[in-house]
Amino acid sequence: MKPGIDDQSKPQTMIQEKYTKRYQNLKVAEALSNNHLYPFACNELSSIIDLGYSQLPKDLKAFIFRDCLSAFRLLPEMNTSAAVSAANLLVKSVESAFPKQKKNLAIVEFKQAKVALKRRTKSHDEHIDLPSLPQDILVHIFSFLDLYSLLSSSQVSRSWNQATSEGSLWRSLFDLHFTHKVLIHIYPGIDWREAFKNEYILYKSSKMLRSGRGYCSYCDSVVWHDNLRCPKKQCRLKSGKKPLDLMLTHQVVNYLLGTTSSSDESDSEDEAVRGLWAYPTLQ
Repeated sequence: MKPGIDDQSKPQTMIQEKYTKRYQNLKVAEALSNNHLYPFACNELSSIIDLGYSQLPKDLKAFIFRDCLSAFRLLPEMNTSAAVSAANLLVKSVESAFPKQKKNLAIVEFKQAKVALKRRTKSHDEHIDLPSLPQDILVHIFSFLDLYSLLSSSQVSRSWNQATSEGSLWRSLFDLHFTHKVLIHIYPGIDWREAFKNEYILYKSSKMLRSGRGYCSYCDSVVWHDNLRCPKKQCRLKSGKKPLDLMLTHQVVNYLLGTTSSSDESDSEDEAVRGLWAYPTLQ
């Protein structure tokens, strides 16, 4: 007896569901609403489009299209140089891979977001009235921020810029993100912000940090890392201070596609890493 049409379509349907479930597990849509994770999520979408869009089933392409539109709509709320840089990279990927109708819709959404961002920034600059806090209190508050938030805060005002340049903040971030072997190259009187920047942009370190992802062996999941650890409380309790196995962006794409490629990441991601440090110095 020959299998029916429904029987033949089952394997294909299962494959599509597998792709979609993996993508949903990545929680890209949730990350886009997070100021810190927004640039990472945009870079991840860009890599998925550049490296695997043509291989994805139709249903998953619809999810990715939806998330790209969300990324552009949320851009005005991010209002950071890193977010703008990531969104610019994403629209380039959209232009190169999406079919004409979807591409045009996404570009219109992006252009509207840029206009809204410009208006919002202008309005913010005109009405900003920050309370004046002592530098030591500002430094203490900023010690609780992650890297992206710290860099964003440096652009708020001159006093905040001065406080975010405090060496102790960058020494803490340096110790958090880099191995003790790197400290061999550190000398007395070093500018810790500049030292962190240089190590971040170096080939291996920048690639390990740029995706914002890690693999947690305790919950067997690819997660957005929280200071290099799994965001799930039970996993943090089990792991102690042990950091996650950090992932490169193309490894996240490979996870989605179910492949194991050793190919390097695209040059566009190098732009994204350097774009993180594109903040002008306030005078």
